[in-house]
Amino acid sequence: MTTMARQPSVASSPSTDPLHLIDVDHVRFFVGNAKQAAYFYAHVFGFQIEQYADLTTGSRDAAHYLLTQGNIRIILTTPLTVDHAAAMETALYGDGVKDVAFTVFDAGAAWERALRNGAMSAAEPRTVTDEHGSITTASIRTFGRCIHTFVSRTGGYELTKVKQGGAFAPRFAKSPSIGVNEYNKANPCGLKYVDHLVGNVQLGKMNHWVRFYEEIMEFKLFKHFDDKDISTEYSALMSKVMSSGSGLIKIPINEPAEGKKKSQIEEYLDWHQGTPGVQHLALRTDDELHSIAELRRRGVEFLNIPDAYYDKVWERVNTMLTGHGHQPVKEDHARIRDLGILVDADDEGYLLQLFTRPLQDRPTLFFEIICRRGSQSFGKGNFKALFESLELEQARRGNL
Repeated sequence: MTTMARQPSVASSPSTDPLHLIDVDHVRFFVGNAKQAAYFYAHVFGFQIEQYADLTTGSRDAAHYLLTQGNIRIILTTPLTVDHAAAMETALYGDGVKDVAFTVFDAGAAWERALRNGAMSAAEPRTVTDEHGSITTASIRTFGRCIHTFVSRTGGYELTKVKQGGAFAPRFAKSPSIGVNEYNKANPCGLKYVDHLVGNVQLGKMNHWVRFYEEIMEFKLFKHFDDKDISTEYSALMSKVMSSGSGLIKIPINEPAEGKKKSQIEEYLDWHQGTPGVQHLALRTDDELHSIAELRRRGVEFLNIPDAYYDKVWERVNTMLTGHGHQPVKEDHARIRDLGILVDADDEGYLLQLFTRPLQDRPTLFFEIICRRGSQSFGKGNFKALFESLELEQARRGNL
C-alpha cells in the first residue's frame, strides 16, 4: 500500500478470476436503531448520512442508512419485523458487523467459485433490476455470525456512479438536506477507506479460518504474530493476517493464547455469546494528526497511551527508519504525544495509529484510525503498550 489512500477502480478490464475483488462494496452493521446510530456516526465520526431506505421508500422489513466518507460505505440495518435476521442478532450480540461485501465482476460466478472451493452459502444469487440498472448479490458464511456478500452492478448502480452520489440500490432515497451533513463537509475528519478488519475467533480456531480464506476466498497469508509478539504480563493472543490476491483487503484473524488473566479476545467472546465476529475496522487517513484531533474534538473516546511510551518510541522508530534508508517521522513529535498517537516502523516505512474505546456498551466493536507512510505492517512495536492500555480498560469494566 502507498502512503496515499487508494481509490480502487472499476474501470479495469474484466477479470477472468471470479474471486478478483474490485473494492469493498460496503460494510453492513446490524443495529438496534439505524436512525439514531446514523446520527451518532455522523456527529462523532464525520460520516455523511447519504441515503436511506425505510417504510417511506417501500422497504417493509428493515430500515437501512448509507453512511459515506471517502471510499468508505457503511450500511446500518435495523429490523422492522420480528422475523428479520437482524432482530434476533441485535438481541443476542448488540450492534455489530454482519456483512463485509465485495464488489466483483460477476457475483453469481464468485459465489459459485467459492462454493466449489468449499464455502457454505448464506444467500443464493439474486438480481434486482429497475429502470436505473441492476444489482446482483450472493453471500457465503464466514466466521461466526458474519458473511461476505459478492456484489456486481450495472447501469446507474455501478460503483463508480454510487461514489459520485448515485443511488446505492433500489428503494434507497437521497437524504434531505440536514445540518450535520453540511457541518461535516465544512469540517472533514479525513477518513478515506477501510484499511483492514479484524476477526476474533475461539481458542484453537485461528488456523481453521486461515485455511478458509486460503482455500475458499483464495487469499494469501500476509503476516503471522504469535504470543511472543502480542503479550503482556497478564494476557496474550495470536494473529495471522490474510490478504486478498490484489491486496485490496487484509483480514487479521485473532485467537486467545494462554495468560494469567483474560485477553481482549476472551472478553470479546464472553460478551458476544461465545460467537466469533469482527472486533474492529481500521479506517485509513492521509493525515493522522488532523483526523485524531478532529475526532477527539467531536467526542470520540480513544485508548489512553501512557506517557512512558513516548520516552523510548522515537529512538526505536527512527533507528529502524534510518537503518533502512528512510527519513525519520516527519509529523510533529510533541503533537503526536499530545494526541496520544502510537507510532511504529518496519523496513518499508512507518505508520501512525490509534484505537477507539468500544463504540457501544458491550465491549465488542471499535475503530482503529491508521495512517501509513510506507509501512505494510500492523504496529507490532506497539503491541505491548496497546495491550497494557486495553487491559486497563478491561479492568475498569471488571472483565480482566
